[in-house]
Amino acid sequence: MKSAKNEKKKWFARPPKFKTRMIMMIIGVTLQGFGLSLLRQLDWGTDPCSLLTQGVESHVPLSFGTCQLLCHLVTFAFVLRFDISYIGFGTVGNMVCLGYISDFFSWIWRLALPEDFFSRTAVRWGLLLPTLAVFIVGAATYMCAGLGSSPYDALPFILSNHFKKVPFKAIRMAWDVAFMLGGILLGAKAGIVTVAVAFFLGPVISLLQRVLEVFLRADTPKVA
Repeated sequence: MKSAKNEKKKWFARPPKFKTRMIMMIIGVTLQGFGLSLLRQLDWGTDPCSLLTQGVESHVPLSFGTCQLLCHLVTFAFVLRFDISYIGFGTVGNMVCLGYISDFFSWIWRLALPEDFFSRTAVRWGLLLPTLAVFIVGAATYMCAGLGSSPYDALPFILSNHFKKVPFKAIRMAWDVAFMLGGILLGAKAGIVTVAVAFFLGPVISLLQRVLEVFLRADTPKVA
């Protein structure tokens, strides 16, 4: 008989409604990458994790996607050490693909739009809220799929399990703020988006996850 500890240490699990979860994860990561590409163009800051990546990118001759993958690999080592149950298909999708999806859409914007398009005040303000909404919904969708988290998203949960008296929202906010400050110290440009995401992404994701989980509930048996 397996111990509870051994039961916990599972990765790449295939929970019920696996195909639905995979579709949700792919859609979520794609939406997040799409939204991130626009946030980078608007130049009002990005989410804290991406802000740190931008700081690293400014010091090395590598693309944003490659820098983000390298940053994730550092935090991935801690997830491997403390709780591999957070590792799954969603981990790979977010850790490996998100930055490159953002790079792809950024390339599309450079190819299809005028060079000064995102510098226009009306465009920037007009895109701000819709872009934030797409990014946050994408993050909530991939996380709600339950196929593993990115190392960045997993570590606050691991910390919460070790510090049970501290509310998860407080841990998540502190985590986001720490990465935001790290990005600023490395020379990345923070802005209104960075502050908004740092303080509100965690609570909004928690709210949206409860809505999205409706699609993953087990079918209730019909009453004869």
